[in-house]
Amino acid sequence: MKNILDQLKEVTFAILPMSSVIIILQFTIIGMPTDTFIRFLAGVVMVGLGLFLFLVGVHIGLLPIGEMIGSTLPKIKKPLLIIGVGFVLGMVVTIAEPDVRVLAFQVDQVSGGEISNTVLVYAVALGVGIFVAMAMARTLFGIPLKYILLVGYGLVFVLASFTPSSFIPISFDAGGVTTGPMTVPFILALGVGVSSVLRGKSSTSDGFGLVALASIGPILSVMILGVIYG
Repeated sequence: MKNILDQLKEVTFAILPMSSVIIILQFTIIGMPTDTFIRFLAGVVMVGLGLFLFLVGVHIGLLPIGEMIGSTLPKIKKPLLIIGVGFVLGMVVTIAEPDVRVLAFQVDQVSGGEISNTVLVYAVALGVGIFVAMAMARTLFGIPLKYILLVGYGLVFVLASFTPSSFIPISFDAGGVTTGPMTVPFILALGVGVSSVLRGKSSTSDGFGLVALASIGPILSVMILGVIYG
């Protein structure tokens, strides 16, 4: 019960400042039509309720199952299988990410259907899957995070010189939307679970950095799309 109340308090403090500013602006500067303002208030209530239910679900279901999967995988003692599972989980969690869907819809509209929703979503998901698999390999073999980040972002800057300019902002936005409410809790919990078994409780910080790695994959995959479509 205490966790539910904490989530309710967290959602209230997250939404209240934005709502207060818009309400003040409504009665001082903006002056939106009444029906539009009422729709805004209804939207705030629905967003608050949805966010509250989502956060409760994350703490009840996503985080525990992510850590459980992460702590169970190393017991198999098959590195290739662990890396493969990381790839699959990275893909399917990204496909379910609402932020990715929003970006794909916007790109579909702007490109006039040339780059469809499905193509962009699966390209982003493939990029995340590959880099989550690399993150699993990093934890398994003790590869320093900084080297993977240097190589990853080095590839980003090299590939940017061959990518049409219109795709570069989309690619970096794609890296941002993967750090959404579905991907981050699950991937972090997975990484901490794997690290806690392989490295011990004192080194669970090795499980962090997965989100940084996961955000590189979509940037590269969308840039490659740009090279293909460009």
